[in-house]
Amino acid sequence: MSTQRLRNEDYADYSSTDVSPEESPSEGLNNFSSSGSYQRFGESSRTTWFQTLIHLLKGNIGTGLLGLPLAVKNAGILMGPLSLLVIGIVAVHCMGILVKCAHHFCHRLNKPFVDYGETVMYGLESSPISWLRNHAHWGRHTVDFFLIVTQLGFCCVYFVFLADNFKQVIEAANGTTNNCHNNETVILTPTMDSRLYMLTFLPFLVLLVFVRNLRVLSIFSLLANITMLVSLFMIYQFIVQGIPDPRRLPLVAPWKTYPLFFGTAIFAFEGIGMVLPLENKMKDPRKFPVILYVGMAIVTTLYISLGCLGYLQFGADIQGSITLNLPNCWLYQSVKLLYSIGIFFTYAIQFFVPAEIIIPFFVSRVPEHWELVVDLLVRTMLVCLTCILAILIPRLDLVISLVGSVSSSALALIIPPLLEITTYYSEGLSPLTIAKDALISILGFVGFVVGTYEALYELIQPSAAPSIINSTSAFA
Repeated sequence: MSTQRLRNEDYADYSSTDVSPEESPSEGLNNFSSSGSYQRFGESSRTTWFQTLIHLLKGNIGTGLLGLPLAVKNAGILMGPLSLLVIGIVAVHCMGILVKCAHHFCHRLNKPFVDYGETVMYGLESSPISWLRNHAHWGRHTVDFFLIVTQLGFCCVYFVFLADNFKQVIEAANGTTNNCHNNETVILTPTMDSRLYMLTFLPFLVLLVFVRNLRVLSIFSLLANITMLVSLFMIYQFIVQGIPDPRRLPLVAPWKTYPLFFGTAIFAFEGIGMVLPLENKMKDPRKFPVILYVGMAIVTTLYISLGCLGYLQFGADIQGSITLNLPNCWLYQSVKLLYSIGIFFTYAIQFFVPAEIIIPFFVSRVPEHWELVVDLLVRTMLVCLTCILAILIPRLDLVISLVGSVSSSALALIIPPLLEITTYYSEGLSPLTIAKDALISILGFVGFVVGTYEALYELIQPSAAPSIINSTSAFA
């Protein structure tokens, strides 16, 4: 592998909640050409407004969506959707701030494109504080750090998701029927611990990330997108039927579980890093703000509807992923398998981003004939690291909440408002804007601290053991 291709200064930001496995091999991440030269987004092809909207939707819909019903439970049937709406509005506002600051530096420095990390670095260079100007390069390193943590965190979530869903399908195989409408109690056949399922997936995921040319995965990626879309449709088709009386559910949940809601919600909304590459690919970038607000309005509506309907349908029995609550009939067991297939191939796409940041550090320090060996070794170690972390935290809801609180909150809520202050302060920024940005960053930081603490506390001293069930009470 060419070390030139992996240089940090050539790195473009591809942070997203769930990068589409179809988009990345054919259009996005493979813009790192095989010859070793980096092509910036938009030089080889341009996207229409509709294609950009589809990419935006695909990049924000993934495993975080499936965990939102439990998030609503942790906030309450009234507080949950209201909080999702507020977080969605604030997250989109922060995306707009990032785009505005990037435009500012593109015009000022006469550059065609700047990524998230570069924008933060240039923002610190514009700061009135000399210490920040002298250490501006740490802004980019900070973004890269949280990007690595976020993407590897997604990979940990995928390990837990795959293990939980396959374990449930296999254990219920003997009791699986063709009747999805009877409230039958299915006796699960115990197999092995979910952590052993993670170890089973480990060698297959290692082999998957050995495919360094993501174009090879394009066929599987298209299959992943189709399977996830079909699965999502089937989930909606189930949860809208026979919704129980919502009066039995609390309007506001105990405050102690609210930080877990915050972590899951911000995990789902952390798609801020994808906005700059998407805008740069457009034929007419002037339309991007409208596309951003329309697309995120659709995403927010989808999040709120699935979160509320899932919680209304399954109530207190809701699991870390709504797929674990689907009935034990072949139709919905196939939904779990289809979504798991999509998640399996998406692992390689999410893994690509931290690999492009971490691997150059090691490859550039060895002789050329050792580059391939070191490259594959580092990939293997990174996959093993995500597997070990998933084994240490085998609860899907806590993994999602922890990743969201630790890294997603920094990228989506804390950094963008501070970036606006450092970028425009010397040019005259109104006190109201400064107060607004400070408030958003403070709230994001509080969510970061409290959400991380509660997730770790729940991991160490769980308030209640998570129940693993399949509820079909809607058809009782």
